[in-house]
Amino acid sequence: MSLAEHDPLHANRQGHWRQNRRLTAVLMLVWFGATLGLVFWPQAWEFELGGWPFTFWLAAQGILLLYWGIVAVYSWAMARADQRWNLDDREAAP
Repeated sequence: MSLAEHDPLHANRQGHWRQNRRLTAVLMLVWFGATLGLVFWPQAWEFELGGWPFTFWLAAQGILLLYWGIVAVYSWAMARADQRWNLDDREAAP
């Protein structure tokens, strides 16, 4: 007997975990690329916005919004994945 026969949710858990790892990897690449892009290539964006360099605005506001966006996308996507793989425990709560 295999583990899947003992635990009918085993395949769902594996699929959910595979999707979680893939999403995490993509979002980490976005985070890494944005962070390094701001640090290593700021001279590519040399213009002023409101009297301040554009890179100042990216560092002060834009990158923070991107990080919040990454968290929001992860939360939304994982809630959908929980429902897709029938692992949504909000329905089981009293």
